[in-house]
Amino acid sequence: MTAVGPARKRIHLAALPHAGPRADGLAPDGGGPVGRSGPGGTPRLALPSYESYESYERVARTAERGLFDFLLLAGGRFPREPEGRVPDADPVGPEPVAALSALAAVTERLGLAATVDASCNEPYEVARRLATLDHLSEGRAAWHLVTSADATTGGNFRRGGGLDRAERYPRTAEFAAAARRLWDSWTPQGEAGPVAYRGRHFDIAGEFTVPRPPQGHPVLIQTGDSDEGREFAAATADVVCCGRNIAGRPPAGPGARLGPLEAARAFYADVKRRLRRYGRAPDDLKVMPAVGVVLGDTAAEARERAAELIGPPVPPPADPDAWAEPDAWSEPGAWSEPGAWTDPWAGNEAWTAADGRTATRARTVIEAGRRPCFVGTPEAVAAELDAYVRRDAADGFVLVPHVVPGALQEFVDRVVPLLQERGAFRTEYRGATLRSHLGLGAPARKD
Repeated sequence: MTAVGPARKRIHLAALPHAGPRADGLAPDGGGPVGRSGPGGTPRLALPSYESYESYERVARTAERGLFDFLLLAGGRFPREPEGRVPDADPVGPEPVAALSALAAVTERLGLAATVDASCNEPYEVARRLATLDHLSEGRAAWHLVTSADATTGGNFRRGGGLDRAERYPRTAEFAAAARRLWDSWTPQGEAGPVAYRGRHFDIAGEFTVPRPPQGHPVLIQTGDSDEGREFAAATADVVCCGRNIAGRPPAGPGARLGPLEAARAFYADVKRRLRRYGRAPDDLKVMPAVGVVLGDTAAEARERAAELIGPPVPPPADPDAWAEPDAWSEPGAWSEPGAWTDPWAGNEAWTAADGRTATRARTVIEAGRRPCFVGTPEAVAAELDAYVRRDAADGFVLVPHVVPGALQEFVDRVVPLLQERGAFRTEYRGATLRSHLGLGAPARKD
């Protein structure tokens, strides 16, 4: 009798296009220069146009053609102009749930993940929006749950101000629990039941007005690399995104920085180990770091393109152990430094002082969103992505294209087929819901 070995791990893929208007008037399809151009006139930075629905539709159709698990939309959160200044570091974009509801009509299998801030919203309203998206998409909705630590964002809402660090995770955990209680309030027979939730932060009583979502609960995505973030992911999330863990985050104690693969494996093992405390299996949480990809026909060409697209790195802070947590950012993997670095305008000044270059909007967005990047030929990138998953450093990746939609199209056309040839990625969608794409079971109903 032939022994059957363990099933080959397959990669999960998601796409996160930067959302917002063009930094320098770039056309929605990426035509025209932004900052300095790369080889062959390649734009350094291109963002989907806020005014153009076609831009988002093109990205969504490309991701679905590439059989991606989901498309993640972040959103700008600084409509105010404190002290009369426009916050260049935070690109403006459409409200994610509304945009994804429109994209549900032009996609069939692609998961649709919306970033919604738990710091400034209320569980009932957010639960309604996400349940509606799950119904409109027939079970493809996801919630990228973030918290804001800055007072500027809080100032746009009635509550005002920012949350103390000690309050962020307790309130966020209660927010998620309240939303799930609302989704579970409908009976299996399709009848609305009473809702009664009382906690330190929320007190909800009444009746939920949207039937239970097709997936039971939309998939919950969380971003965080702190100890609190890892614990929250293990207790609550279905997917955890972080970019820094595979870049070699400085260890907590003295010693050399971990290498990229070793750091990723350490993060992966730590988060998976924590699942046992909550009665969860390793496959109940997918680890999908946010990464960039720059391709070239040769390794040298890829490095040249990366230098043009990304630029040289900004020097890190003097204390390498003093990294601020990325949980407060609206997109996974974004880097922010402590103190002044959490202020977009102070960040501009810091970057300028660090290397003497003027901080433009394009440069600010690039530096704020700097994340690990796979650079090389399609064959080399496919092999490295596969190696990370096979060696338990990740379950998949959230791809953050430097140029949209060109870089995403290039990845779908040149890397995805190679992953499929290796048996590392699906050749067709097998299920219809996002939970089925990710291999997640239906959540248990809690009365």
